[in-house]
Amino acid sequence: MKNIFSKEITEEVISRINTLTPETQPKWGKMNVAQMMAHCAVSYETVYTDKHPKPGAVAKFFIKLLAKNQVVSEKPYPKNGRTAPYFLITNERDFEKEKNQLIAYLHKTQELGETHFDGKESHAFGKLTKQEWNNLFYKHLDHHLTQFGV
Repeated sequence: MKNIFSKEITEEVISRINTLTPETQPKWGKMNVAQMMAHCAVSYETVYTDKHPKPGAVAKFFIKLLAKNQVVSEKPYPKNGRTAPYFLITNERDFEKEKNQLIAYLHKTQELGETHFDGKESHAFGKLTKQEWNNLFYKHLDHHLTQFGV
């Protein structure tokens, strides 16, 4: 798994994002390109904002039990997999705004670095290692950028 905390990999991902256009079509799935970038930003919003409510204790228990390993492992996501409700983006989004926000989150994450994230509490999964955070961030971005052919 590539290390999203390294400047080189962050720039590689940003370069892939910069090849997207508002007309870029997905190879699978229902989201358009702006919705996909907003969807990818949710992982960062749960770290940097209070935009999404934290799950309650019972919900968190089941999320950790049923989804944590899939999200933080190195095993690739399947096409058309299920997602948490607050990750669903169904309304129209502004392409440039979503692109700029996602890139800003990538820069902030890379600048904070892996030591900042090592042992940091996840919104839904509890404390994660720096490798689990890396897998969560990189794997999700790579999955959706591949979905859009970049």
